[in-house]
Amino acid sequence: MSIHKGKICVIGMGYVGLPLAYYFSKKYEVIGFDVDQKRVDDLNQGIDVTETFHKTELSTSHLKSTTNTQEIQDCSVFIVTVPTPVDKANFPDLGYLIKASETVGSVIKSGGMVVFESTVYPGATEEECLPVIERISGLKRGRDFKVAYSPERINPGDKEHTFLTVKKVVAGLDESSSKWAAELYGSVVDAGIFVAQSIKVAEAAKVFENTQRDLNIALVNELALICDRMDIDTSEVLEAAGTKWNFLNFKPGLVGGHCIGVDPYYLTYKAEILGYHPQVILSGRRINDTMSRYVANRTIKKMVRAGIEIKKETVLILGATFKENCPDLRNSKVEDLYNELKNFGANVKIIDPVCDPSDLQKIYGSDVIKTIGSEKFITVICAVNHENFSEIKWKEILKDNGIVIDIKNMVSRSEVEAMGFKIWKL
Repeated sequence: MSIHKGKICVIGMGYVGLPLAYYFSKKYEVIGFDVDQKRVDDLNQGIDVTETFHKTELSTSHLKSTTNTQEIQDCSVFIVTVPTPVDKANFPDLGYLIKASETVGSVIKSGGMVVFESTVYPGATEEECLPVIERISGLKRGRDFKVAYSPERINPGDKEHTFLTVKKVVAGLDESSSKWAAELYGSVVDAGIFVAQSIKVAEAAKVFENTQRDLNIALVNELALICDRMDIDTSEVLEAAGTKWNFLNFKPGLVGGHCIGVDPYYLTYKAEILGYHPQVILSGRRINDTMSRYVANRTIKKMVRAGIEIKKETVLILGATFKENCPDLRNSKVEDLYNELKNFGANVKIIDPVCDPSDLQKIYGSDVIKTIGSEKFITVICAVNHENFSEIKWKEILKDNGIVIDIKNMVSRSEVEAMGFKIWKL
């Protein structure tokens, strides 16, 4: 089967699936499939709540989406991009992936192709997903349909590193599948293709990419904890250290989202099944997972030492999403920070002009404010460095004796102190 024939179905039209479907639709006939009817309706009307594409881009594309499996019966290529979160115990949750595999199994025909992009632990594609497809379809992998894995490399909110400009890793179940996948993705991705030796290698590469970042951030977070005890500004230490040519430029902060804060658990889960108990990776995870609590504790201590009555004043959190200039609230550690402050009895308000107001309301209820207005706060926490916050005038939002808690190095210590306010920086 030539890649220039046949219809492509992208299953899961979120942050990963939409860009993939959009760019493939410029060369091939593509249909997006998602179980979320509202998401499908929005996309068909040119509305993208992830803000990856403008309405004109979607409205003028040939891409259509559906929730109806009858409309994907004639597809010959299925690309799975559904979420792979962890549960409350940080164990991999493959529920979406199994459902997607069932969908593929119900429609794939002999001669078809399935590609998985969802992040998983090494071995999951072959051990968990393919048996489902085979059971439902009655087809045999390798013989009746081709299989490949291509780890997603989408960075939400990043306009520079896109689906087209980042080298794509692909790996097939066999040589034929690898060649087919490389040709398919290579026909669209400008940055080129790297063919990995096996599906397991490609799966491991993906989880390790984000595990490496997680550990590096954990290292600077630990540095921040130490610097705080020594009354040293972490950003000043990093600036000085950064003058060396081989220094890695990582910053401390809250580590959330659906990649860095999740993928390491997929790797450690598989390792423990195999009898190896990771130490370094889980140590980094423990540091990063406790940063929200640490910031909340420091905030309350600063307020108490300043003579502020916690229950009579209000704390404002700037930003709720898991990263800057991105509307995604999934697994944001700002929610943990908010809950910790509330547990101390603090009055907390939160504002985020980037994310969907209804999604924000579902999490924070009446504590959401749409605009700062004329209200002033005793403490303002810089949690997410959205561009929208760069124009904030501190004298207009902080009360006398106010405190700035700067998690993201958004403001200058000297400027804040020159205005007569206190500041604590992570």
